[in-house]
Amino acid sequence: MTNFLYDALLAPHRNNPSVLFRLKDRTDWSYQDLIRSAGKIAAMLDSIGTSPGDRVAAQVHKSPEALALYIACVQYGYVYLPLNTAYTPSEIDYFVSDAKPAVLVCDSSAADGLRATTESNHCQLLTLDIDGTGTLTRQADTVTAATEAKPRDKDDLAAILYTSGTTGRSKGAMLTQRNLLSNAVTLHEYWQFTDKDVLLHGLPIYHTHGLFVATNTILLAGGSMIFLSSFNIDDYIEYLPKATTMMGVPTFYTRLLADNRLNKALVEHMRLFISGSAPLLAETHVEFEDRTGKIILERYGMTETNMSTSNPYEGERRAGTVGFELPGVDARIIDPESREEKATDEIGILEVRGDNVFKGYWQMPEKTAQEFTDDGFFITGDLAKRDADGYLHIVGRDKDLIISGGFNVYPKEIELILDEQANVLESAVVAAPHADFGESVVAVLVAQPGNSIDIDAVKSAASAQLAKFKQPKEYVIVDTLPRNTMGKVQKNLLREQVKDTFA
Repeated sequence: MTNFLYDALLAPHRNNPSVLFRLKDRTDWSYQDLIRSAGKIAAMLDSIGTSPGDRVAAQVHKSPEALALYIACVQYGYVYLPLNTAYTPSEIDYFVSDAKPAVLVCDSSAADGLRATTESNHCQLLTLDIDGTGTLTRQADTVTAATEAKPRDKDDLAAILYTSGTTGRSKGAMLTQRNLLSNAVTLHEYWQFTDKDVLLHGLPIYHTHGLFVATNTILLAGGSMIFLSSFNIDDYIEYLPKATTMMGVPTFYTRLLADNRLNKALVEHMRLFISGSAPLLAETHVEFEDRTGKIILERYGMTETNMSTSNPYEGERRAGTVGFELPGVDARIIDPESREEKATDEIGILEVRGDNVFKGYWQMPEKTAQEFTDDGFFITGDLAKRDADGYLHIVGRDKDLIISGGFNVYPKEIELILDEQANVLESAVVAAPHADFGESVVAVLVAQPGNSIDIDAVKSAASAQLAKFKQPKEYVIVDTLPRNTMGKVQKNLLREQVKDTFA
């Protein structure tokens, strides 16, 4: 038996001296450097009793060594469990208690606060700091690097990623070697990555976007990455001329557009800009093209599905859409009550099926069964529609649906109108409890810097374009919208803030 994922991503690079990581403050790493470091970590974890199938959790800052830890897990069949660096010790306690990892790797500054958690769960605690030092690498330096991979089947688990848990308990999405490799192969080919590509990588690597979409695709292509710890506008302005491609969340693009140094000359050599993890405003899409002459490619995915759709590499990249199903992915839009497929431009629940779709939720068989149909489609919970040309539009989450007076209100429809109004930078529409209607619509607005919003004018525009039951009953102006680390607006927090609006 071979190691399905390692053999595809790493084995071809055993003798590759090419630069993989181009680093800002440290010596660059080659493919051979990554493979050697990963081999040492894999062998060290084996020496302390870690076995294939054991979970290895990591709450560590972004570094080449952190990525080597992921590769070590692939090489020896450990199940990698990346954790957001913003999680508190109490949140980590939940993940460790649920996943029961054999090892937890954390920043040395967090070790004391996590020791009780690891001891109570019989989990070994190791440290890894952003500069590559810590007990993980110190102990790894004492062993001989593993040069071969342990056998793993394509349906063996490669990773568990916990969903954001904005409602209810976080769920661990189980991703197999097949899930990860199939998606990397598809993206490598669909987005036409080659060994000449240099990816500007400022994404976190505890999330599927930076860890799997970006890293696995580059490894498969044999390209390189400008590996930055996070997004910093000055760094991006400096390194864009040295890259060929960029993956980012919408916030990256809005921040670039806010800087006068972004122009056509700066990015004329770039072949591809990709956006994901949160909806990209159509206005941002259009403004970026006007400013740079480059058209952002927006795609759609989830923790549970990796990437499912993409605007075309060759062909029209349509603003406000997430394109078409990727090769090997089936997608349909379903009425949740009748189970009938929706017609063109009708809104329903998006369901997807393919080798990219996860195996299920860790230790939650009933929840897993609820989220899959009898014919193998995963029910994403995203509201979507397909236009006459076949482009998919994500219009919101099912949990964000507002039912006011018995009528369905889709927040995205209202937000698109509000975002067009004078001096409105962005908006978010949520529900608040209402004695008469059950729920009623609240619009939360952010003004453009240095400007004020004329609420009466906004109300007039909403009145002209929306049925009365869709019109916001209350408008709230805030400085910023709450977002998670991947740039998604946290509507659960907004709902909590406005819950007493109509009390």
